[in-house]
Amino acid sequence: MSTALLQETPGGETAVSFDSAILDALPLAVLLIGRDGAVLHANPAAEELFGTSRAMLAKIGLPGIVAPFSNLIALVDQVRQDGQIMFEHGVELNLPRAGAPRLVDVRAAPLVQEPDLIVLSLAVRTVAEQLGRHLQQRDAGRANAAMAATLAHEVRNPLSGIRGAAQLLESGANQSDKALARMIRDESDRIAALIDRMEIFGDEPIPHGAASLNVHELLDHMQLVAKSGFAGQAEIRIEYDPSLPLVHGSRDELIQAFLNLFKNAAEALPARGGVITVRTRYEHGLQLHSGGRSRVQLPIAIRVEDNGAGIAEDLRDCLFEPFVTGKSGGTGLGLALVAKIIADHGGVVDVESERGNTVFRVLLPAARDGSPVP
Repeated sequence: MSTALLQETPGGETAVSFDSAILDALPLAVLLIGRDGAVLHANPAAEELFGTSRAMLAKIGLPGIVAPFSNLIALVDQVRQDGQIMFEHGVELNLPRAGAPRLVDVRAAPLVQEPDLIVLSLAVRTVAEQLGRHLQQRDAGRANAAMAATLAHEVRNPLSGIRGAAQLLESGANQSDKALARMIRDESDRIAALIDRMEIFGDEPIPHGAASLNVHELLDHMQLVAKSGFAGQAEIRIEYDPSLPLVHGSRDELIQAFLNLFKNAAEALPARGGVITVRTRYEHGLQLHSGGRSRVQLPIAIRVEDNGAGIAEDLRDCLFEPFVTGKSGGTGLGLALVAKIIADHGGVVDVESERGNTVFRVLLPAARDGSPVP
């Protein structure tokens, strides 16, 4: 690529070069970035991605397009400093002008002739690509749940016998042996409690008490619970889409799922300036294969965001599996339960995280009557 697309005619107008025509034909969003984040060129795919015209992109520059402290700005600075091509995968762009955040793979490269100019190419990941990994995790989780249920059944009976034998031994033992018998009994109780927790991952359907529910009412309830307890010092911001339809499901189970997401966000917040943001949005066109040729629409999106330290990269791909946790003393069952409840309601949950911004997104089908939220 040359810098011909930057040349001007004698009359001061930008010349339409062959290189520019090639850029405009590409399906990837391409930006040419100058010093201080100035946008010197943007192709039509970039205009569509960022939700504004080429002239406006040039006027506001890269810092005005993306959210403050975006990885994209840091990536451009790093490439300009090192003079090397860099790739970054799975970058979430919070685009104030384009609505919902977009997940993209980014390539940044300096121009050979003009190393201060950086070419950014951004490939938008499709919703299918974003959700595919999480659907695989959900299927694996169901297999784990079936195995856990079988193990629970096989372990519970002999465990009860072990505990009973320990009680008998304790009643007739001397003082030192009583302590050992008590330890056996306590450990048996601990394993029994663990089995009880695992049984919630069984393949039971949504309870008979399921009904059409107002998601905003559930979230308002969770906001009150959070502010009166575990998130008392946090700022909670609410952005609701008034066009959101009702969902069909169990009120108690969905509250439990949202409670776990709220608690997870609250526990990740910094000591000062902690913010939890809850957004809802009606997203057209999202659908999920549910077996065979049938598809389920997932138009209801609920996002729970926090400005905490973020999730360790090595945990993100397995975060919704049982016993996976990055917290000291955590059980690793909270998010696994969220994934199970949302899956039981025909939806999916995913996460995107970077330092200072973690977003859990829940996608759910609308109730069949399609009733809007009052």
